[in-house]
Amino acid sequence: MLDGLDEDRSSCSTESSGGSGASSPEDSEDEELGGGVTQLNPSSSLTLIKTNGQVYTYPDGKAGMATCEMCGMVGVRDAFYSKTKRFCSVSCSRSYSSNSKKASILARLQGKPPTKKAKVLQKQPLMTKLAAYAQQQANQQGGVKKSVSMELFDWGRYLGDGDVMGAPVSCFQHVPMGNSWGGISEGIRVEVPNTDSGLPMKVYWIAGIIKLAGFKALLRYEGFDCDSTRDFWLNLCVPDIHPVGWCAAGGKPLVPPQSILHRFSNWKTFLIKRLTGSKTLPPDFASKVQESMQFPFKKQMRVEVVDKTHLCRTRVALVEQVIGGRLRLVYEECDDGTDDFWCHMYSPLIHSIGWSRSIGHRFKRSDVSKKLDGQMDAPGQLFAKVKEVDQSGRWFEDGMKLEAIDPLNLSAICVATVRKVLADGYLMIGIDGSEAADGSDWFCYHSTSPSIFPAGFCEINNIELTPPRGYSSLPFRWFEYLKESKSVAAPVNLFNRDIPNHGFRPGMKLEAVDLMEPRLVCVATVTRIDEYDQWVDCESPDLYPVGWCQLTGYQLQPPAVNAAASRQRKKSQQYKGQKKSEAASL
Repeated sequence: MLDGLDEDRSSCSTESSGGSGASSPEDSEDEELGGGVTQLNPSSSLTLIKTNGQVYTYPDGKAGMATCEMCGMVGVRDAFYSKTKRFCSVSCSRSYSSNSKKASILARLQGKPPTKKAKVLQKQPLMTKLAAYAQQQANQQGGVKKSVSMELFDWGRYLGDGDVMGAPVSCFQHVPMGNSWGGISEGIRVEVPNTDSGLPMKVYWIAGIIKLAGFKALLRYEGFDCDSTRDFWLNLCVPDIHPVGWCAAGGKPLVPPQSILHRFSNWKTFLIKRLTGSKTLPPDFASKVQESMQFPFKKQMRVEVVDKTHLCRTRVALVEQVIGGRLRLVYEECDDGTDDFWCHMYSPLIHSIGWSRSIGHRFKRSDVSKKLDGQMDAPGQLFAKVKEVDQSGRWFEDGMKLEAIDPLNLSAICVATVRKVLADGYLMIGIDGSEAADGSDWFCYHSTSPSIFPAGFCEINNIELTPPRGYSSLPFRWFEYLKESKSVAAPVNLFNRDIPNHGFRPGMKLEAVDLMEPRLVCVATVTRIDEYDQWVDCESPDLYPVGWCQLTGYQLQPPAVNAAASRQRKKSQQYKGQKKSEAASL
């Protein structure tokens, strides 16, 4: 990408020295770095232009800032196009030629229609224009901060200076860019807004990635070296992050931070040396982000989803909202839209219309006799596919014992029983000692589900197993329980034993759905199990990298003071049985 930085924009590099129409190679190097970096070389013969403490020098003694008469962008004058410096790019110059009555930026900011007075406004002193522009920008930004800043969770402050780890994006194959993140690493350079320029308009500078945490990157401006005082966190997928060379291609001002302006006399030479051999984002990175944000589910599509009031059956629901691949489903018989359910589009809880009948699952029929205008059944290919299994040989049977995550208490792995064998590898599972008499709390798991385990799994992996409620023989021993219940354990070879190389480590931060209240996505940690944690599979679509909520526009629930006490009041008391040791969970 160094070539992009070093390329001359013919109009700027040859015309920036007092309108002479030509310049020596030395002059070109000192005056212009592709993308708008102004090279400082103070001399007593040069005019000094001061703007908010930032000093610029120009060999022609002309004003240091300019306003594009076409798009209204305010920028460093030497970065502008043509001898007259009236336009920020060739595109704006040509557009203005076809419509010469375009007003100046001040007229637009004031909401005035194009008039002849616009030409008069352009003749006002430079600093008057900049002061007015800066004041308006400050007023607008102040209004925004007043309304939203206190409501946003600041991942940057939470992550600190990089000591806290965030799970890498590559751990989440179901999220935007999940399959395209492999090349993003520490040391990559990007072009980002320079918040330390002292200028009233947006300018850019190059920064390097010091640390990655999900979509977030800890960045340091080039030139600060080992000085971390100005480090900052940014989401790499937001529009303000660009590959090196973007400023050069678009004629955007590239200005070094004023805090380190004194460190180097020739910034172009510095950048050439620093960037040689370095890496940056792919040129199509922004377009890949946008493409990955397209989701196939649309509003008013019909699906079958688990009935949250009776886990043993499914109901028809309509897609009401899609955010980042998460679906807000409204049950079909709900007229006011309040009876809803949130899940990811790849959740094992949703299926195509007709799925329940095809496998023999219980289904609540709807009173709605026909689809309304605009409604359609979601195509089958949109749903997550399960692994095909062979049920012709030795298979699960009713009454077999196993261990399973309790769907009503997700921090517990419990003794459970196969209550019914369905088609296509699906099973109805009941939690021993707490089942409803009518089986309404049976839950459907696929035989390859990561939420069911063979008898003895918890003991082998040193995880606490919750025995049946009221079971008196403690500590719990499987061979005694099977003998007493006159049952057999499901064969070990029928379970999914694949362990993916997931990349999660204890202590990593992420964003995760609170599965006890699925509409909420919360700040979470890969941690050690306690009574308020939830077991979640490493490939679950309910886990997201740091910055996912910001990227998709989903509301993130920050950590709350006394959150554990609050959740304890909400949850019913569950018998846990004997306490053993700890295990990884969320």
